[in-house]
Amino acid sequence: MGSNIAELIADRIDSMPAGERRAAQTLVANYPLVGLKTVADFSAQAGVSSPTILRFVARLGFQNYPEFQSVLKDELAAQLQSPASRTVSPAPLPRGISPALEATLENIRETFRHISDKQLADIATLLSNQRAKTFLVGGRFTDPIARYTAAHLAIIRPNVFHLTGQESNWRDRLIDMGKRDVLVIFDIRRYQESLIRFAEKANTRGVQIVLFTDQWLSPIARFARHVIAGRTAVPSAWDSSAALFVAAETLIGEITRQLETDSAKRIREMENLR
Repeated sequence: MGSNIAELIADRIDSMPAGERRAAQTLVANYPLVGLKTVADFSAQAGVSSPTILRFVARLGFQNYPEFQSVLKDELAAQLQSPASRTVSPAPLPRGISPALEATLENIRETFRHISDKQLADIATLLSNQRAKTFLVGGRFTDPIARYTAAHLAIIRPNVFHLTGQESNWRDRLIDMGKRDVLVIFDIRRYQESLIRFAEKANTRGVQIVLFTDQWLSPIARFARHVIAGRTAVPSAWDSSAALFVAAETLIGEITRQLETDSAKRIREMENLR
């Protein structure tokens, strides 16, 4: 599988002129629907000229706007798939190679091909601010990653909270969230409406959102300061969160490195209290 449009944007946005960068940011924030509008509508929403939209599309490697829209339509169809509609009979691989394992390893490789060291370092710096509170939450299948990440972060720094239970419980915690605080959300297709509503409310309070999602981008991307888009599709009725899990572990390692002195002292104090 080649790179999808969100991944192409992540790879090339740093080299884009300001107008094209605005087009890219508008598309990511309204993915993929704004790209399915006319050039004129897309340009009006992005606040740039129609030629800028066409240059942006060309920079992503497309010959023309219809080709760009055709790929977006295919991505939208994939985004809306249910487990029942996904392939469960992959083409055979050489003896001894598991198709699911091969797909999972490829997902991890592709995910990290589109995540820059700077992006990871910037997110780690944001989550290393011990004076700010960090909240983590996930969806039906991704909340275990949020819980796992929170358990590690709580060892190396204070003010870490995993949001559990019903959506009403999460909303109650909004009162404790402010502009210095960070909300880390894990959300993959089929995107969870309760998480989207919660992210929107947190955004209105100025909370900085870090989103871990799939390559088709949860609607929460429109509220996020940082987006980690991991590959999740495997030859199964179910998506795989392995790439997001590895991305979370990589981030935990970078935060631990940035907080090396403080985290070591904190861990020693914890051990003395046991």
